[in-house]
Amino acid sequence: MNSPTDARHVPLTDADKLAQDAATAAQVRRLANHPDVVALRVEKVRTQVDAVIWLGIFLGLAFTMVNVQQFAAAGAPVWSLGWFAGWLLDPMVSLVLVAVLRAEQITARYQVSTGVWAHRTKWFAFLATYVMNTWESWTRFDVAGVALHSVPPVLVFLAAETAPVLRDKLTEAVLAAAGHAHAGIAVADVDQPAPVEATTPVEAAPEPADAEPVEVKPAQPRKPARKTTKAKPAARKLLADYVADARAAWTPGTEITPAWVRSVTDCARGTSSNVAAALAAELADTDTAPADPEPTALREVA
Repeated sequence: MNSPTDARHVPLTDADKLAQDAATAAQVRRLANHPDVVALRVEKVRTQVDAVIWLGIFLGLAFTMVNVQQFAAAGAPVWSLGWFAGWLLDPMVSLVLVAVLRAEQITARYQVSTGVWAHRTKWFAFLATYVMNTWESWTRFDVAGVALHSVPPVLVFLAAETAPVLRDKLTEAVLAAAGHAHAGIAVADVDQPAPVEATTPVEAAPEPADAEPVEVKPAQPRKPARKTTKAKPAARKLLADYVADARAAWTPGTEITPAWVRSVTDCARGTSSNVAAALAAELADTDTAPADPEPTALREVA
């Protein structure tokens, strides 16, 4: 048996076979998740569900028809008018119920509510059928007869209430599949390699150009900020500077106090006391030092 070959008639390796199988599986999965394919599958399931439910409803109504006829005839002779009229009661109720169910079959496809009167009609048809089916069994206290004649109408009622819900959920399944396809969830596994190869060179190209200004711009304003903070301590005044400022502002007759020092030098409260004491001591030394030589010099001249 010949092994598979490619277009050039070269035998395929195990890796090539797995790659072909992966590509085929990805294509099948993509088509299987397509909204149209999902809708087609849901329509097939919807048809099957409707057929089975309708079959159960008709069988249940056919079973109740005999009991309702016997209840309506009330012992009338066979082939009499009362006997024929008894056969009309159950179809009259059943046809109305079938009409409501048929309308809900269409509205449920588009998720449209039928309103409260449709539910009331189904409830009335169910209660009327149930009472007419089980009346004789209740009057005779026949438990087996009540159970036997209760199953068909209850099953018809449950099918009538469940069928619209099932159709509504099937419609939601179709809409969910369409929403996933629109968001790209179903096709993401197949289309991932192409965007990765296309975007990586495009993103790599502008990175060097964008990185240069980002690194240079924040570095420039930080350097002057550090220089200014270092220059501030050099402008701090010492005690001698405050004393020199106070000496320049002092005039004869001015009382040297810490408050006056603060007003002329803008120094702190603690520093003003030291400046006032130092200035007072300095002025006291300058006043006493030249007082003695002047008279001596005058005397010598005289």
